[in-house]
Amino acid sequence: AGPNCGWCKKTDFLQEGEPTSARCDDLAALKSKGCPVEDIENPRGSKQVLEDREVTNRKIGAAEKLKPEAITQIQPQKLVLKLRVGEPQTFSLKFKRAEDYPIDLYYLMDLSYSMKDDLENVKSLGTALMFEMEKITSDFRIGFGSFVEKTVMPYISTTPAKLRNPCTGDQNCTSPFSYKNVLSLTSEGNKFNELVGKQHISGNLDSPEGGFDAIMQVAVCGEQIGWRNVTRLLVFSTDAGFHFAGDGKLGGIVLPNDGKCHLENNMYTMSHYYDYPSIAHLVQKLSENNIQTIFAVTEEFQAVYKELKNLIPKSAVGTLSSNSSNVIQLIIDAYNSLSSEVILENSKLPKGVTISYKSYCKNGVNDTQEDGRKCSNISIGDEVKFEISVTANECPRKGQNETIKIKPLGFTEEVEINLQFVCECQCQNEGEANSPACHEGNGTFECGACRCNEGRIGRLCECSTDEVNSEDMDAYCRRENSTEICSNNGECICGQCVCKKRENTNEVYSGKYCECDNFNCDRSNGLICGGNGICKCRVCECFPNFTGSACDCSLDTVPCMASNGQICNGRGTCECGTCNCTDPKFQGSTCEMCQTCLGVCAEHNISLMLQILASVQNTILKASGYVLPLPFCKIMFLLLFSLECPSGPDIIPIVAGVVAGIVLIGLALLLIWKLLMIIHDRREFAKFEKEKMNAKWDTVSEEAFTCIKVTVVKEKYKTFVHVP
Repeated sequence: AGPNCGWCKKTDFLQEGEPTSARCDDLAALKSKGCPVEDIENPRGSKQVLEDREVTNRKIGAAEKLKPEAITQIQPQKLVLKLRVGEPQTFSLKFKRAEDYPIDLYYLMDLSYSMKDDLENVKSLGTALMFEMEKITSDFRIGFGSFVEKTVMPYISTTPAKLRNPCTGDQNCTSPFSYKNVLSLTSEGNKFNELVGKQHISGNLDSPEGGFDAIMQVAVCGEQIGWRNVTRLLVFSTDAGFHFAGDGKLGGIVLPNDGKCHLENNMYTMSHYYDYPSIAHLVQKLSENNIQTIFAVTEEFQAVYKELKNLIPKSAVGTLSSNSSNVIQLIIDAYNSLSSEVILENSKLPKGVTISYKSYCKNGVNDTQEDGRKCSNISIGDEVKFEISVTANECPRKGQNETIKIKPLGFTEEVEINLQFVCECQCQNEGEANSPACHEGNGTFECGACRCNEGRIGRLCECSTDEVNSEDMDAYCRRENSTEICSNNGECICGQCVCKKRENTNEVYSGKYCECDNFNCDRSNGLICGGNGICKCRVCECFPNFTGSACDCSLDTVPCMASNGQICNGRGTCECGTCNCTDPKFQGSTCEMCQTCLGVCAEHNISLMLQILASVQNTILKASGYVLPLPFCKIMFLLLFSLECPSGPDIIPIVAGVVAGIVLIGLALLLIWKLLMIIHDRREFAKFEKEKMNAKWDTVSEEAFTCIKVTVVKEKYKTFVHVP
């Protein structure tokens, strides 16, 4: 049930009414219930490395030329993990990029009419790319394939003339096709140039192309393409978008792509029958076949293919020039980018099994969770490590072994892990078949309990299945004067109560009639028995120094001890660790507080007062020789003795007074401000009235205005204006 559980195989371990499953419990609980350590079954998980070849150290140009299968970049290669539920098994995985590792590169090109000028530059790609790749590896092969579109309407024109030559005018174009494998992978660069040089452009009607059909065939047709178990690169070159799953309905094609190879004479023959593959389908097939994709596309479609790259692991996007003149440098840059990152992936996990990763990359960079699967900026010869934990959260139903695989994306090497589940106890192998302990041999006695033969039931296999519903058996499962079978907390099997299980495994029913439990006792502070006892048959059994129905009463008297060493200052009783003051004048945790009671000052200071009085009397006698009469001394003594201790201040009147004072001061300030504003406004208004009365308006005579005589003299073509 969990990593901290065990099984008690002691024969007499169970109490009356407890089911056999009660033998399975927390290790500490089994010990506390009296199960000896030697009788506790507690099998543990383990790991075993079966194959552990060291990673290959090799230099380019070395005399030793290894076959691809002899080069090792990942370690270990095979191991066995025995998993117990909830207990993770952890191992280390090492990855090192080998120098001079073989590379297979397949160039898949769009041969629609818009790629006409690109084809001319690709025709010489073979030898030029061979020359550049020799700087990276001494074992390089190259292949070539082309694609256009599905050969049905509305993707291409199906008129006889257009099927022969889909291009307009006098352009000599080849018949349209879906995908064609022109050259399988080869190390002969000249052969690449020769065959590609014979290729011709074709044409189609719509803008998106059928490149996904071609990618699928390149991925799954390994024998025809010639893929080896080495680094596999697919360069996808186009200047257009792509069709994907569902677009085939435009041409009446509704069958989903089957993800299988359909090449005949190097031509894809089922483009008219199967729809385009989905992106997820492509991701699956590219990953299964360890193919890393490089999308060499024009600037116009960069954004589209970058989004596609985010969906396809271990892929890259490069900007293709308008005539593909930069394709070699693009391939080199993309390869370096892809090979500088290692990403681990695992095959499908069995139900209930989880896996976690932690990476230890270059320069002390460590990561967990999803980022723990990968390391970046890895150069040739760099070594990185991963810590991988595998955990089983449940046992498989059949208990059979499972196999999972872990590999770096884009690489053929992998780690094979055989998972074995620890779901049984060792003592089961020591069982006694047809044991007399199981009611005359009706079961196998193993691990302290009976495993009944077919047709027999009961703790000791004492009944047959035909007797289970017998009313006579039920009578043995009812208490006297009760109609409830097993107190409604269990089932009557063969005249014995088998108590129900609770969801919380720490809560159990017990007793002959399942009348007891360990979770219905009184609680204190939300805890059963206050956390200070054990619940047995609905009654708390308290630990030492505790009592009460919920064990919430402490018998410890230390908290009740006063400063004078007396319990509750001699003025109360200590009950459950708390003083109950019997003298109403005294309060506090130890009955020492009496701030308001009378005579407390005198009670604590009698001796001091007597000393003061004696001192005063002696001083007077010495000074005047006069002896104070005794009644006067008594009066003084009683007067001082009757003084009360000052009582504490009354908080409420103080707070109310402060608040009222603040409010009154605020109102007064507002009234003063209002008064000043009224005075100011009246003065300003009076000033205005005075200035209005004293205002004098200037009179203006008619002489101030002068008329201007304007004489206009008109001559031919000119006008003169004379202003005196």
